[in-house]
Amino acid sequence: MANSKRPIMVTILTKPQCGYCEDAHDLLQRLKGEYWLSVDAVDIQSTYGEVLAKRGGILFPPGIFLDGEPFSYGRVSERKLRRELERHTRS
Repeated sequence: MANSKRPIMVTILTKPQCGYCEDAHDLLQRLKGEYWLSVDAVDIQSTYGEVLAKRGGILFPPGIFLDGEPFSYGRVSERKLRRELERHTRS
Protein backbone atom coordinates (compact mmCIF):
# COMPACT_ATOMS: atom_id res chain seq x y z
CA MET A 1 0.00 0.00 0.00
CA ALA A 2 1.33 3.42 -0.92
CA ASN A 3 2.47 5.61 1.96
CA SER A 4 0.16 8.38 3.04
CA LYS A 5 -0.59 10.26 6.24
CA ARG A 6 -4.35 10.06 5.67
CA PRO A 7 -6.74 8.24 3.36
CA ILE A 8 -7.61 9.72 -0.01
CA MET A 9 -11.29 10.57 0.17
CA VAL A 10 -13.03 9.24 -2.94
CA THR A 11 -16.64 10.07 -3.76
CA ILE A 12 -18.21 8.24 -6.67
CA LEU A 13 -21.48 9.47 -8.17
CA THR A 14 -23.44 6.52 -9.50
CA LYS A 15 -26.88 5.52 -10.68
CA PRO A 16 -28.66 2.17 -10.74
CA GLN A 17 -28.05 -0.19 -13.65
CA CYS A 18 -25.00 1.73 -14.88
CA GLY A 19 -22.30 -0.57 -16.26
CA TYR A 20 -19.58 2.08 -16.14
CA CYS A 21 -20.55 2.81 -12.53
CA GLU A 22 -20.13 -0.86 -11.63
CA ASP A 23 -16.76 -0.94 -13.41
CA ALA A 24 -15.60 2.18 -11.55
CA HIS A 25 -16.74 0.76 -8.21
CA ASP A 26 -14.91 -2.54 -8.92
CA LEU A 27 -11.74 -0.62 -9.87
CA LEU A 28 -11.86 1.44 -6.67
CA GLN A 29 -12.36 -1.69 -4.57
CA ARG A 30 -9.29 -3.25 -6.23
CA LEU A 31 -7.22 -0.10 -5.71
CA LYS A 32 -8.12 -0.06 -2.00
CA GLY A 33 -5.60 -2.91 -1.71
CA GLU A 34 -2.84 -0.65 -3.02
CA TYR A 35 -3.83 2.80 -1.78
CA TRP A 36 -5.36 4.08 1.44
CA LEU A 37 -8.77 5.05 0.11
CA SER A 38 -12.02 5.96 1.81
CA VAL A 39 -14.74 5.41 -0.81
CA ASP A 40 -18.23 6.88 -0.54
CA ALA A 41 -20.87 6.14 -3.20
CA VAL A 42 -23.60 8.73 -3.80
CA ASP A 43 -26.61 8.34 -6.10
CA ILE A 44 -26.31 11.08 -8.71
CA GLN A 45 -30.12 11.36 -8.74
CA SER A 46 -30.27 12.18 -5.01
CA THR A 47 -30.42 15.79 -3.86
CA TYR A 48 -26.83 15.62 -2.59
CA GLY A 49 -25.70 13.84 -5.77
CA GLU A 50 -27.25 16.52 -7.95
CA VAL A 51 -25.49 19.25 -5.95
CA LEU A 52 -22.13 17.47 -6.25
CA ALA A 53 -22.59 16.85 -9.97
CA LYS A 54 -23.46 20.47 -10.65
CA ARG A 55 -20.60 21.79 -8.51
CA GLY A 56 -18.08 19.47 -10.15
CA GLY A 57 -19.28 19.77 -13.73
CA ILE A 58 -20.16 16.07 -13.81
CA LEU A 59 -22.36 15.58 -16.87
CA PHE A 60 -23.14 11.88 -16.35
CA PRO A 61 -22.11 9.01 -14.08
CA PRO A 62 -19.89 7.70 -12.87
CA GLY A 63 -18.41 10.89 -11.49
CA ILE A 64 -15.34 10.68 -9.29
CA PHE A 65 -14.10 13.22 -6.78
CA LEU A 66 -10.71 12.88 -5.07
CA ASP A 67 -10.39 14.75 -1.79
CA GLY A 68 -13.43 16.83 -2.74
CA GLU A 69 -12.12 17.87 -6.16
CA PRO A 70 -13.69 16.61 -9.39
CA PHE A 71 -11.46 14.08 -11.13
CA SER A 72 -13.49 12.53 -13.96
CA TYR A 73 -16.84 11.39 -15.23
CA GLY A 74 -17.88 8.61 -17.57
CA ARG A 75 -15.69 5.59 -18.18
CA VAL A 76 -12.73 5.70 -15.78
CA SER A 77 -9.17 5.38 -17.06
CA GLU A 78 -7.29 3.15 -14.61
CA ARG A 79 -3.95 4.57 -15.75
CA LYS A 80 -5.08 8.18 -15.24
CA LEU A 81 -6.61 7.32 -11.85
CA ARG A 82 -3.44 5.56 -10.68
CA ARG A 83 -1.31 8.57 -11.69
CA GLU A 84 -3.57 10.89 -9.73
CA LEU A 85 -3.62 8.61 -6.68
CA GLU A 86 0.19 8.50 -6.75
CA ARG A 87 0.26 12.30 -6.88
CA HIS A 88 -2.10 12.48 -3.89
CA THR A 89 -0.01 10.06 -1.84
CA ARG A 90 3.11 12.16 -2.38
CA SER A 91 1.51 15.45 -1.32
